[in-house]
Amino acid sequence: GKRLVRIYADPAKRLELYFRPKDPYCHPVCANRFPTSTMLLKVKRRTKKKKQLDTEEQIQPEVRFEMEILGTVTTIYKFQGMSDFQYLAMHSGPDGKQTSMYDKVLMLKPEKEEFFNRELPLYIPPPIFSRLDTPVDYFYRPDIQHREGYNNPQVSGENLIGLSRARRPHNAIFVNFDDEEIPTKPLDAAVQTWKKVCTNPVDKKVEEELRKLFEVRPVWSRNAVKANISVHPDKLKLLLPYLAYYMLTGPWRSLWVRFGYDPRKHPEAKIYQVLDFRIRCGMKYGYAPNDMPVKAKRSTYNYSLPITVKKQVSHTVSVHDLKQGLGASGAKKPASSRYKLKESIYIFREGALPPYRQMFYQLCDLNVESLQKIIRRNDGTESECTERDGWCLPKTSDELRDTMSLMIKQIIRSTRPALFSNTTSSADGKEQLAYESGEDEDDEEEEEEDFKPSDGSENEMETEILDYV
Repeated sequence: GKRLVRIYADPAKRLELYFRPKDPYCHPVCANRFPTSTMLLKVKRRTKKKKQLDTEEQIQPEVRFEMEILGTVTTIYKFQGMSDFQYLAMHSGPDGKQTSMYDKVLMLKPEKEEFFNRELPLYIPPPIFSRLDTPVDYFYRPDIQHREGYNNPQVSGENLIGLSRARRPHNAIFVNFDDEEIPTKPLDAAVQTWKKVCTNPVDKKVEEELRKLFEVRPVWSRNAVKANISVHPDKLKLLLPYLAYYMLTGPWRSLWVRFGYDPRKHPEAKIYQVLDFRIRCGMKYGYAPNDMPVKAKRSTYNYSLPITVKKQVSHTVSVHDLKQGLGASGAKKPASSRYKLKESIYIFREGALPPYRQMFYQLCDLNVESLQKIIRRNDGTESECTERDGWCLPKTSDELRDTMSLMIKQIIRSTRPALFSNTTSSADGKEQLAYESGEDEDDEEEEEEDFKPSDGSENEMETEILDYV
């Protein structure tokens, strides 16, 4: 009863029906919610037996129906979907006999240690079978009839499984920290691709602007470039490999480096190193992940399971909006800044929250004097460049993170004092801070309580690499 009330109270939920309610592995069928305007009738069937004198004849009962309208129905749930696959906890023995596993895998009461140490067949049911419960037309296309003499192009082995087609090459050069040499010029294919795309004066101007950026500063993150130049993201994918190579590991990982410049040989490249920074969550910092005024960049589970209805977006994003860039807010942006990101996407300033919980900052973009003092402690005495710390003193990144976390905690304390009050419930102070983001709000994702530095395999970095392979 309570569960039905909870589902009815949330229009985004679907009504679930379990054919085997006592089986935790039973996958439900789901009903969608529909508005309706019907009436609820109460019908009584009354039967009155007639008394007849002649007992040999059958008694004919008199049937009367009484109807009463109890009210109107405004919402109904219709089960229109197909039933999902089902998984029974069974094990096939050597003789082919099926044995139920429920008493072995389900803990119905507190058990002693022996219960957990028993030898059992491996039983790992999938968390989800099918994401959709409605039939979909695939619209298979007929085989293409090629002209006589046509041969299929050569496809390398890694493209044969899992991909519908080979990825388009973007011709970027990837460099690891321990590679001896660094590239001095782009691949010929990268040159040809950019020349083919660079067909108008705007493209030529963007190319010159990016050249100047790399002259002023030999190492840039892609987000920093986007905040300084207005360029279509698809064109930037082709332009960056034309002017720079990409560092995969080490203190400059996930950054683009000007051809011919080796940051491992120049102590002054210390200021261009990357700092992987996450806003710390957890009650020891005074706020839980769901209280955070800064959103996660992406949700871990960004797809809808069949038991939920996708949230209604408050506004429709049109192709026109996308052309204007994610930051567009009503007024049409001039071409010179149409695709530009806000500078907070790559610069850290005192008194301002980062736009996302996880950020990749270059050390020179930490615009706070106390942070720069930590970075500059060994200026002029840098002895060797290591993969973990680069040209900085050991533990520099940890000290920077601690200082930044303290600054952010003070900002949140001043803007959301309810989070730090023991007497205030978490329901208070629900207003969201205005933060500079370019994305719609995603579902909150749980962050670990303490920061664990990565070795460069973070989501954003992997996403960027996939653009170029």
